[in-house]
Amino acid sequence: MGQKSIKVTAPATVSNCGPGFDIMGFAINTPVEEMIVRLTNKPGIRISKIVGDKNKLPLDVKKNTATVALHHMLARVESKFGVELEIKKKMISGSGLGSSAASAVAAPFALNELLGKPFTKKELMEFALLGEEVASGSIHADNVAPCLLGGFVLIRGYNPLDIIPLAAPKDMFCTILHPQFEIKTSEARKLIRKNFYLHDVITQTGNVAGLVTGLLKNNYELIKRSLHDLIAEPARATLIPGFYEIKEAALSHGSIGCSISGSGPAIFALSKSQEEGIAIGRAMKKVSSKYTKENIVHVSPINRVGPRIIG
Repeated sequence: MGQKSIKVTAPATVSNCGPGFDIMGFAINTPVEEMIVRLTNKPGIRISKIVGDKNKLPLDVKKNTATVALHHMLARVESKFGVELEIKKKMISGSGLGSSAASAVAAPFALNELLGKPFTKKELMEFALLGEEVASGSIHADNVAPCLLGGFVLIRGYNPLDIIPLAAPKDMFCTILHPQFEIKTSEARKLIRKNFYLHDVITQTGNVAGLVTGLLKNNYELIKRSLHDLIAEPARATLIPGFYEIKEAALSHGSIGCSISGSGPAIFALSKSQEEGIAIGRAMKKVSSKYTKENIVHVSPINRVGPRIIG
């Protein structure tokens, strides 16, 4: 069968992207998830160990996003081999950085490489989404899609799934402030209202259209005008101590846009250079440290590749 094991990384992702609730996301270079996937003679799927998760993630293959994705993938392969995983988490669950999506992407990507790439990216997306469903309770592609494809993506629709890769300015950087506590996506979703005024929907739609256009045209001023959210951010800001003060610190230090990454508590801020991104991160961390004891900052260009083989 050729190669028996492979080591891969899958990137963290920012979902929602301000006004793009459930329909936009992008990948960043750091943090990443590392995973070793091995082919074994014994049929079935097994997780040998998970490190870096503070013993929170399940070893049960029916509950882990990586192994559920593999289960659906192996159902399409006629083989007597088995698969064993080692998972190294570098982003905790409930971070708002697509931790569960990274697992759901890394496993089928790695196995596909070991098998000689019998599946397309579209098919890998299907397996990863079914894995991610275990964590989120429903199908959401705004973390899985950018994790697998890299770059910015727009999810135009889910029935059928219609994913559109988006171009973005080449010099764009993302600063992530990650206060070290957990927010469960299921709990964060409960805070969002079910009904909105028509004028708010119109404003939100205009912001999404403006953000997409700004990315495609490398227009930072348009991106800045458009990166405003009337749906998720106002509801979820209450879960992040000092959020609006942190956001103001980012904007006052040159960020072209700042909002909550996914369900939080991670907060993202976009900038035009690494130097600006570092300065923005210092300012955000200084404010957040007044409210949360431990905060981690990442400054990264946009990841335009997705998962990678590293060994």
